[in-house]
Amino acid sequence: MANIFVTGISSGIGLGLVKKYLNEGWQVYGISRRACPITHENLHSAQVDLQDTANVPGALFELFAGQKQLDLVVLNAGVLGDIADMKDAPLAELKKTMDINLWSNKVVLDWLFKHMDIVNQVVGISSGAAVNGNKGWNGYSISKAALNMMIKLYAVEQLDTHFMSFAPGLVDTAMQDYLCSKSETEEFPSLARIQSARGTENMPTPDELAEKLPAVFEKLKQYESGSFIDIRKMD
Repeated sequence: MANIFVTGISSGIGLGLVKKYLNEGWQVYGISRRACPITHENLHSAQVDLQDTANVPGALFELFAGQKQLDLVVLNAGVLGDIADMKDAPLAELKKTMDINLWSNKVVLDWLFKHMDIVNQVVGISSGAAVNGNKGWNGYSISKAALNMMIKLYAVEQLDTHFMSFAPGLVDTAMQDYLCSKSETEEFPSLARIQSARGTENMPTPDELAEKLPAVFEKLKQYESGSFIDIRKMD
């Protein structure tokens, strides 16, 4: 039976992936800070705060007892941080964003490649913010750009695994609750585009996106390992 490991399964894209792959008959493994709100005989989950990197290996040992192969790993967990000018971004918040969006993924990947016999595919959930440099996205943009490079570096080391950094486009998650509550659209123009997309086909729900992702993840294997691709630019 095929299996998938997803980080950040308590809500949003991660939860959407859990439901989709369970429906597809996969064994699903996942971790998140909060408990996954669904139960299923093929769902194996553990709670751990990815910011607390010292506790991540223990959670993974517990989660994967006896499992030595993963067909797909989706590094989905992440935080946005505040939309603000770079000069106003506290260093402590930037470090927190980097710890969760970047370094926790290193801890996870290092554990997997040490303890798994086979890891066929790794997809790091990135963002267009990693490359577009829109005003106000400070720590989120920096951390996702760094994630893209980290994925590229692992790709040249782990040649038996296919790696991709993947931007899923706008998705109607809890992150959008924050972004759509912001009124500073003149100061941060990207907010206006996001707010106008909510409730349209340009911002699917996590479940709607998840319906498409298995086919998209298969298509990612056609790209060079370690690359970055935005779903909006895929053929």
